[in-house]
Amino acid sequence: MLKVGVIGAGNLGETHIKLLQKINDFELVGFYDGDQSLQKNVSQNFNTTAYGSASELISNVDVVDIVKPSISHFDYAVNAIRQSKHVFIEKPVSNTVDEARQLLDLSLEANVKVQVGHVERFNPAFKAALPYITAPMFIESHRMIEFDAKKANVPVVMDLMSHDLDIILSVVNSNIKKVSAKGVRVVGDTPDVVNAIIEFDNGCVANLTASRISLKNERISKFYQRDAHVKIDYLAQETSLFSAKKGQKVELYSKQLKINKGNPVKLELEEFAQSIINNTAPAVGIHDGSIMLDAAYRVAEKMKITSSLH
Repeated sequence: MLKVGVIGAGNLGETHIKLLQKINDFELVGFYDGDQSLQKNVSQNFNTTAYGSASELISNVDVVDIVKPSISHFDYAVNAIRQSKHVFIEKPVSNTVDEARQLLDLSLEANVKVQVGHVERFNPAFKAALPYITAPMFIESHRMIEFDAKKANVPVVMDLMSHDLDIILSVVNSNIKKVSAKGVRVVGDTPDVVNAIIEFDNGCVANLTASRISLKNERISKFYQRDAHVKIDYLAQETSLFSAKKGQKVELYSKQLKINKGNPVKLELEEFAQSIINNTAPAVGIHDGSIMLDAAYRVAEKMKITSSLH
């Protein structure tokens, strides 16, 4: 059993703590968070040990689960990797692409596993769709969350759009040729609604929209390819296949895939445990995280020119 410790006890950190207690391959040793009141509450609510420092926690575990804002990812990860600990890092992998590259070099040198928390890769709806996504030429993604004043300044590109950037980059086997992006600031200090168009060398075009001021939650992607398209509803965990059959006339057929629904966060943590136990590459490694981060910064850079943010 792998001894694991969590750094970060906010909402997502709480989720990780709760789920790790239910995974047989992990033994939750404890957690650390700099917020003392938060530490006390989480320790009591989940009956787990609150450590006085991140260093103390890291020294007592085999696996470190970092669930903090990206600005602190690099320092925590370096500390863990240098002590030969396996690391799970919530997305984005780091604050800069250069930091991600340094982490990759360090992890290879230390021979440890590092997985990045791009959770939609583990969504049962996406996993069911993956065998049917062959050579998409047009991709459309909408990721909307209901307006919440507490989250009015959550960065749309790095937080919401990053999910779809990662998914698209994982299925399009080509380099990015061109990025266009626009953002609209409605209530927040940064754009609340962002649209990005990404063109790839192989001709594929991806159109992504993300919003934090929607009236309803929505997470849908559509992948169009020759004679077919695949629709994924990540929220409902439903996948539909649409195919064209040509005879005397062209007809469209639809099929709903059978999905074994589950908690994607739990699934990604379980698969990370298996990669450590079986000495296999994590499903989403630092390189994947680095590619997504680079694309996200390219989108953000375009928005400096075209958005209402100056």
